Amino acid sequence: MSDAPEMNPSPAKQAEAHPLDALTGGAFSAATSGDRAARIREWLGTQPSEEQLHEVFKELSVRDKSVARPVRERIDDIRRAKSQEVIAVEWAQKAQDLLAAAPLNVTEAVSWQRDAAKAGAPLSREPLAGLKQQLAERVKTIEDLQHRVQVQREAAVLLAQRIEVLSTKSWHDAASAQEGLRADVDNWQAQAAELTGDASWPSVNERFPPQLQNSQAQLLVVWDAFKSALALTQAAAGDEQAPLPPVPMWADEIRVARGLPSELVAAAPVKAVASKPAKVDAMHKQQAAVQAVQPALQALAAAQDKAAAIAELRALLKQQGRWLDAATAQQVHEQLLAAGDTQGWQPQQVDRVREELVAKAEGLLARPEGQALGGRKLQEALRQLREQWKQADQGAAPNHALWKKFDDACNSAYKQVEAWLERVRAEAGQHKAARLALIDEVKAWAAAHAQTQDWKQATRALRQFAERWRDGGHVGEKQFAELQAAWKQAMAQAEAPLHAAQKASIDRRHAMIAEAQVLADAPSLRIDAVKALQQRWQAEAQAVPLDRKHEQKLWDTFRKPLDEAFDRKGAERSRAPSLEHLPPHDRAVLEAAKALQAANASGDASQIRGAMAALEAALHAQPSAETGVAVTEAASHPDASPSAVVKQDRPVVAVRGDDRPGAKKEAVAPVRDLRASARKDARPQRAERGPRLGDVAFRAQREALEGAQFALRKLAAQAHGEAVSHLVDAWVHRDAERLPSAQELGGKVTAQVRNAWGQAVAAPATGDAGEALLRLEIAADVQTPAEYLSARRMLQLQLLTRRNAATPDQTWSQDVATVLASAHSDAAARRLHNVLKPLMRK
Repeated sequence: MSDAPEMNPSPAKQAEAHPLDALTGGAFSAATSGDRAARIREWLGTQPSEEQLHEVFKELSVRDKSVARPVRERIDDIRRAKSQEVIAVEWAQKAQDLLAAAPLNVTEAVSWQRDAAKAGAPLSREPLAGLKQQLAERVKTIEDLQHRVQVQREAAVLLAQRIEVLSTKSWHDAASAQEGLRADVDNWQAQAAELTGDASWPSVNERFPPQLQNSQAQLLVVWDAFKSALALTQAAAGDEQAPLPPVPMWADEIRVARGLPSELVAAAPVKAVASKPAKVDAMHKQQAAVQAVQPALQALAAAQDKAAAIAELRALLKQQGRWLDAATAQQVHEQLLAAGDTQGWQPQQVDRVREELVAKAEGLLARPEGQALGGRKLQEALRQLREQWKQADQGAAPNHALWKKFDDACNSAYKQVEAWLERVRAEAGQHKAARLALIDEVKAWAAAHAQTQDWKQATRALRQFAERWRDGGHVGEKQFAELQAAWKQAMAQAEAPLHAAQKASIDRRHAMIAEAQVLADAPSLRIDAVKALQQRWQAEAQAVPLDRKHEQKLWDTFRKPLDEAFDRKGAERSRAPSLEHLPPHDRAVLEAAKALQAANASGDASQIRGAMAALEAALHAQPSAETGVAVTEAASHPDASPSAVVKQDRPVVAVRGDDRPGAKKEAVAPVRDLRASARKDARPQRAERGPRLGDVAFRAQREALEGAQFALRKLAAQAHGEAVSHLVDAWVHRDAERLPSAQELGGKVTAQVRNAWGQAVAAPATGDAGEALLRLEIAADVQTPAEYLSARRMLQLQLLTRRNAATPDQTWSQDVATVLASAHSDAAARRLHNVLKPLMRK
C-alpha cells in the first residue's frame, strides 16, 4: 500500500445556471412556483424592455404557465399602449384638420369625441385632451353665434312692431320716440356687424346668415319708411301747402289741425252727401297705390337679393296695399310666389286668418277642466299663435281691433303660464335642496363607512343613492350641470373603497383561475382540490360583489378548464374496456345487463322478469375460492333463485399466535369468546351480497334495471287500458265472451265480480244507469259532464242523509254491473271508460 495521503474525491459538478437567471434575479433556478412568481414580480418592477419580456416569457411559459402570466400581461399592456398611441396620432390628426378648416364642420366636430371613444383613443391624455377642449370651445362659440342670431332676429321683429305701433298714435308721440328708436336701431346694426365680423362666422350653419340679412333688410325698410313719413308729417304740420303724409292717423291729425273735417270719424250722412268726392278720392288713392307698387314689382323681378326686395315690397304694401285693385293685387301675389315667397299676398284672407287666431287664443282658456293644457304646452301654444300673427301681419294693413282682442286673450292665458313657471321655479328650488342634501348624505356615509368590509351592504347603499339621485326631480340645465359635478365627486369618494376591494377581488379571482387551469392540466384530476377551490371562489363571490356581467364572465372563465377536465374524465370513464380485460364477475353482470336490455326492447313482460332475475343472480354470485371465477349457474336459468348460489368458505392460511419459547396453546377458548360466539350464532344472518362491481358493470346494471322497471310500468298501463276497452266493447256488443279474464282485469276485480258483470252483459238491456254512473264518478273522483252536475250535487246531498248506507267507493262493482245491464250509448260508454281506469287501478 502506498504511504501517500488519500485525496478527497472531486466535488460534484454544479448544475449550470439558466442564461436568464442573471436577468430575472434567479427566477428560473427558484425551487418553488411561489419563489419564481415573487422574483418575476421584482424583475417586472425594474421596467424591462419588450425584447427581454418576450425572451423571458418564451422560456418561462414552458416551465410554469401561471408564473409566466404576469409577463404576458405586461407584454399585452405594452402592445395595448402602442396601439393607443397609433390611434391617438390618427385622431389627433383628424382633430387638427377639423380645427384648421376655415368653416368648421360642427357636425363632425361634435361626433369626433364619440367616434374617438368608440375607436379606443385615450381622450384623457394629451394631445387628445387639449384637442378635445379646443373643439368643444369652437363648437360652443359657433352655437353661441347661432343663438345670438336668433336673438337679433327677434329683436328686429320687436323693433319693427314698435315702429308700426307708433303709426297708430299721434305723430307727436312718434317724433318724441324717434331718437330712442334711432339709438336702438343703431345698436341693433352694431350687434349684427359684430356677429358677422366674428372669426367663427363662416362656420355658422348656412341657414342663419340669410335670417340675419332678411331681418336687417326688413328693419331698415320699416325704419326708412318711418323716418320719411315722419319728415313729411313734420313738413305738413309747418306748411299747409305741403302734401299729407301716407300714414292715415297722422294725415287725419294734420287735416284736423288745418281746420278740415276728420275722415276717420266722419259721420255716415256726411259720407252719403259727399259720396262722389269720396269716390273720386278713392280712385286717386288707387292710382297712387298702383303707381307706387309697380316700380317695386319691377325692382323685385330684376333684384339679385330677393329677400331684401321682398321685404321692401311688403313694407310698401302695408301702406298702399288697401288701395290696390284686384288685378294689381293678383299680380303682386304671383310675383311674390315666383320670387320664392311661399306666403304670397292675399290681403282679403288676412282678417279671416286673424279672426281664427283670435278664436284659438280665446279657446285656450275655454277648454274643459279635463282637457286644459299644461303649463309647458300652453306656453308653446301661445308662442306659436304669436308667430302666426306676425306672419299674417306681413304685407297687410294692421287691424288694431283684432290685435287688441288677440293680445288680451294671449295675456290672459299667459297668466296661467306665469303661475306654472312660478311653481316650476319653486319645485326646482326644492329639488335642488333635496339633491344637495343627498350629496351631503353620501359624503357623510362615505366618511362613516370608510373602513367597512361589508361590501354587499355598501353596494346596496350606493345603488339606493343612485336611484334617489335619478328620482330627484327636475332642475334647470345649468344648475343640474353644477350639481352633477358635485354628485360625481361625492360618489367617486364613496365608491373608492368598494372599487379598491373589487380590484383586489378580481386579482384574487384571476389567481384562482390560474389555479383551476393548473388543476385541469394535471395528469390526474384531484376532486378534493377542485372542491376546495370552488368553495374559495364562492366565498370570494359572496364577500365582494361585482358587476353581474363581469362576474359571470369571470365565473365562466374559471369553470371552463374544470368542466373540460371533468368531461375528459367522463369520456374516459364511459369508454368501456373490452370484456376480456374485465373481472369474471363484472363480465357476468355485463352480459346479464345486455340480456335485460334486449328483453326490455322486446316488450314481453315474462322475458323482462326472467332477465331481471338472471341479473339479480349474477349480482349476488360469489367468486370461487380455488379459481376466482364467479359461480353463475343460477344466472343461466331465469327461474332460479339467488339463494341457490352457495358461498364456499376460504381456507385459513395462517393463524397468529404466541410464538415465544415455552409458550403454550390454550385448547379451550375463553368463556368470553364462547359467549360472543353464541351471541353471533343467535343473531339472524344477513343476506350475503356479491363482490364490489367496477364502474362500467355497475352503471350498465343500473341502467338496465331502470329500463326494465319503466318497461314493466308501461306494459302494465297498456294492459290496463286494453282491459278497460275490452270490457266496454263487450257491453257494446252484449257479448259476455268478449269480457276480459279476471287476471286481465286486475287484482281489484275478483272472479265473483267478473261473473256478475258477465251476467249483466249477457242479459237484455234493462234499467237506467244515470244514478249508477254518478256514483261511479263520485267514487273515482273524476269530472262529471256539465249537463249532469246538478244531478251529481243532489245525489251527494242525498248520500249525506243516508246513515249506515254503503258509500260509492264500496259499491262501485255493483254500480258497474248496473251500468252494464242498461242500454249502451256513446256518452255512457265514455263516462264508464273514464271511471273504470282509476277504480280498477286503486
